Amino acid sequence: MSSSDPVSTDATEQVDALRAAIRHHDERYYVLHDPEISDTEFDQLLRRLTELEAAHPELVTPDSPTQRVAGRPVDGFATVEHPQPMLSLDNAYEEAGLTAFDERVGKGLDVDPGTPVAYVAELKIDGLSIALHYRDGSLVRGVTRGDGVRGEDVTSNVRAIRGIPLVLKTAVPGDVEVRGEIFLPRASFDRMNAERAEAGAPPFANPRNAAAGTMRTLDPALVARRGLGALLYHLVERDESDPRGDPERPAGHSAVLEQLAAWGLPVEGHWQRCEGMTQVIAFCREWAGRRRALPFDTDGVVIKLDNLADRARLGQTAKFPRWAIAFKFPAEQATTRLLRIDVNVGRTGAVTPYAVLEPVQLAGTTVQLATLHNAEDIARKDVRAGDIVLVEKGGDIIPKVVKPMLGRRPTGDAAPVPFVMPTVCPECRTPLERAEDAVVWRCPNDVCPAKIRRGLLHFAARRAMNIEGLGEALVNQLVDRELVRDVADLYGLRAETLERLERMGSKSATNLIAEIEGSKRRDFAHVLFGLGVRHVGEGAAELLARRFGGLRGLLGASLEELAAVVGVGPIVAASVRTFLDDPANRRLLDRLAVAGVRMETDRVEPVAEVEQSLSGRTFVLTGTLASMSRAEAKRAIEAHGGKVTGSLSRKTSCVVVGVDPGSKLDKARSLGVETIDEQAFRNLIMADDG
Repeated sequence: MSSSDPVSTDATEQVDALRAAIRHHDERYYVLHDPEISDTEFDQLLRRLTELEAAHPELVTPDSPTQRVAGRPVDGFATVEHPQPMLSLDNAYEEAGLTAFDERVGKGLDVDPGTPVAYVAELKIDGLSIALHYRDGSLVRGVTRGDGVRGEDVTSNVRAIRGIPLVLKTAVPGDVEVRGEIFLPRASFDRMNAERAEAGAPPFANPRNAAAGTMRTLDPALVARRGLGALLYHLVERDESDPRGDPERPAGHSAVLEQLAAWGLPVEGHWQRCEGMTQVIAFCREWAGRRRALPFDTDGVVIKLDNLADRARLGQTAKFPRWAIAFKFPAEQATTRLLRIDVNVGRTGAVTPYAVLEPVQLAGTTVQLATLHNAEDIARKDVRAGDIVLVEKGGDIIPKVVKPMLGRRPTGDAAPVPFVMPTVCPECRTPLERAEDAVVWRCPNDVCPAKIRRGLLHFAARRAMNIEGLGEALVNQLVDRELVRDVADLYGLRAETLERLERMGSKSATNLIAEIEGSKRRDFAHVLFGLGVRHVGEGAAELLARRFGGLRGLLGASLEELAAVVGVGPIVAASVRTFLDDPANRRLLDRLAVAGVRMETDRVEPVAEVEQSLSGRTFVLTGTLASMSRAEAKRAIEAHGGKVTGSLSRKTSCVVVGVDPGSKLDKARSLGVETIDEQAFRNLIMADDG
């Protein structure tokens, strides 16, 4: 039938009208949360459009509402590099942290003390980050955050989320990137878990895990059924070299949010422009109490400088923008019985105690295990097996034991006994060691089975070498049967050997060998991260790989050259140099290279000096740090331009709090000086923490 046929013309008009109506009602339902028609009426519109397109396939377009879900599952997700890194946010857990952030912003902008700075406060969506790319108004790609530098192309799944428009309401020329969160509404989460329970499948722990698992599926139809939502909050600056023009750029973030909504994108509507930190703190207090009334999970408030030009002046560190911070709502707590204290051996040999609890519901999940940090912390809190304990789940994903409920502790013969830290490794019986200025006990045995198992799992993890199918049960068999003693041994495995293991048929063995072979092509940054060098996380591995180009350049780098890389610093540098200088590690690297594992990167960047991100700030150290000595912490601060003193006053910028901090912590709080724990301190001085 020709395009001039009157029947085809009539069909075209009907199709156009139906698509416009469906897009309108999608926006009313998913973006404005104010539907104008019933679900049945909406389904009738979509069914009529589907029938017309089936009768006139020449009218089908990629942006039609009927084309959200592909006809078949995809084969896999390609890895995509972000045009601009997707950075994390620094965190504040107390209002004093927000005040300190406001002071840093004021100093950076040279604002007179007491002059309010305009911020935008937004509810922090507890989901997974996504970057959406539109070209001339049409959705062309959706990419997960990944490691911040590279993510996975999940366009097929993004298209299946009804709240994300396939076409913007307003014609926007050229390429536009917007970022936000994908989440699972509580109602969808409850419905999905009810369906899983009825089918005999285990329930998801919480909406965030369910959303993340859903976006990892290769079947867009499943994504569509689960009812994911999306909320957008960031417009990425356009590349000036783009020849197709740029939409008029708003001057402030509040105007950006309004522009995104005008384009038909879903924006969380409770954001507020605040004149000064006093209004921000009031917003945080209000929503700490109101958050349970929301249809989605939120764990805090994101505070962003409103003026975009001022944001550019402040810039960013290797990990965080200096113009934004996330305020975490107070942790949720519950009481339960501590059944026993066990210890765990990590891949670096760290032997850490943890609590085994009577199951208790906390923050939407069932908690049975909780961290106890170290033996000194247990002794300081006087936590004992058999106690009723207060358990907290706040900014960290891992629950922790806050304290024992001493008023409920049995007395006399029934009283629980104090915990005694083991003196030997529970796996290999090697005597444990502890450095003079450290609190963590370690197993020094390089062939400890527990260390080998943990190291293999880390090496095979998705963010490292991504060896699908090499899970805990299989690793245990490989180590117990002495088939694998280190990561290089993986590349000598044969399918016929694997077939003799439990639950490993011919097909599974062949697939695993193919996965191991494919891992050889991973970029050197993944190899370096996978080796498990102490203190070297994904970010540091990426920075080192880009700076030195691969193993050859890294081997030839001096300690000073390693420490000079922005985002690395002296602690990571010393750890890397120590690892590379060890003859056993050099032999391991040689064996990996001989096996064909890639030892270079294509993403080489020029040298950069250590960023003076702490310039003008004065620090006080109190308590014992688990991962470094006080001297190492002092050198790290000074390398980034900061100053360390022994006395605390109102002029102190920040107090770094370790275990058993003593009176300085109380004094800092009374003076209103910012306090940060060891993990937050590490975030300041290095790109990541392994």
